[in-house]
Amino acid sequence: MKEQKHIVWLDVIRLLAILMVIGVHCIDPFYISPAMRGIPEYTTWAAIYGSLFRPSVPLFTMMTGLLLLPVKQPLGTFYKKRIYRILFPCIIWSILYNLFPWFTGILGLDKSIIGDFFCYTQGSESQAFSDSLKDVTMIPFQFSFKENHMWYMYLLLGIYLYMPFFSAWIEKATAKDKRIYLGIWSVSLFLPYMIAYIAPIFGINYLYGEATWNAYGLFYYFAGFNGYLVLGHYLKQGPNWSLSQTIYISAALFALGYYVTYTGFSAAAADSTSTEMDMELFFTFCSPNVAIMTAAVFLLLQKVQVRSEFAIKMLSNITKCGFGIYIVHYFLVGPFFLWIGPSFLPIPLQVPAMAICIFLVAWGFTAFMYKVLGKKAIYIMG
Repeated sequence: MKEQKHIVWLDVIRLLAILMVIGVHCIDPFYISPAMRGIPEYTTWAAIYGSLFRPSVPLFTMMTGLLLLPVKQPLGTFYKKRIYRILFPCIIWSILYNLFPWFTGILGLDKSIIGDFFCYTQGSESQAFSDSLKDVTMIPFQFSFKENHMWYMYLLLGIYLYMPFFSAWIEKATAKDKRIYLGIWSVSLFLPYMIAYIAPIFGINYLYGEATWNAYGLFYYFAGFNGYLVLGHYLKQGPNWSLSQTIYISAALFALGYYVTYTGFSAAAADSTSTEMDMELFFTFCSPNVAIMTAAVFLLLQKVQVRSEFAIKMLSNITKCGFGIYIVHYFLVGPFFLWIGPSFLPIPLQVPAMAICIFLVAWGFTAFMYKVLGKKAIYIMG
């Protein structure tokens, strides 16, 4: 099988996506920590950065579609190469995250340190081995708030399971077929808003055939992250636009998507009656506003040209370490917030400073593991 040519601009997208993911998690303490929730500037900047970084996960999915569709390997070979590589690191690190509270108890540390590391656990910290073991036994079914970012691993495993079957259609489909698919997928992106705002007008709770006994409505089969897979595959070559055209169109798309995301989330955050579902509505990854922001970033960064051999080498190493960076970075969010949050830095600069520091430490740790363990590091760092 012919080896795929290395795509440097895709490394640039991956770097930005990693920084965005870390940035998203850096704002968690801004509105979850009781001490910060009462400071309006923190909640304002949480909304600004949280909206800005929404393309993070969709960008990863688009890159997966670009690189792996259509699948050229036999089913067993594909599963062994893709699923095994992430399954073992996922299990290992999920166990470590969930055993961390127990370890703090063994070391004689106050249980408040758990909340310092993982802000979602504040008020419910426990150092009991039984509680940690319970969370570990839940790993085959669901992530815990101590490893909040691991939700994406379940999604990624599902995508890998699905791709070889979906690939058969991708391989035979024409460009027009793929555009039609993306068009129907685009309609499905409006469903969260239709359910939230249109359905109540008519006094109904479900749309398009969904009911208490059926969660699979009309657009279900075109909905979800598989649309980003197709979009990444479809945009591999990119439209034949000049750099100036790409900048103008991408800027317009991103600005529109950002406006909807920011204003919607801010309105929900300002409403004391908003539920968690209300707060997350405009942050939904599979929504039209996030989709156009993601497409805008993808199209723009396709035009990036990197000529420095050193930069290309560094980007390639970041790509190699990317999975490990993602897995370990959540351990660092709490400690860096405790260090940078009370610092002299203005609040608007705290998230970028935290994100960069966390990225560098996580990258350094992952690269070190690869250097020490060699190829065996893939079973721990991915």
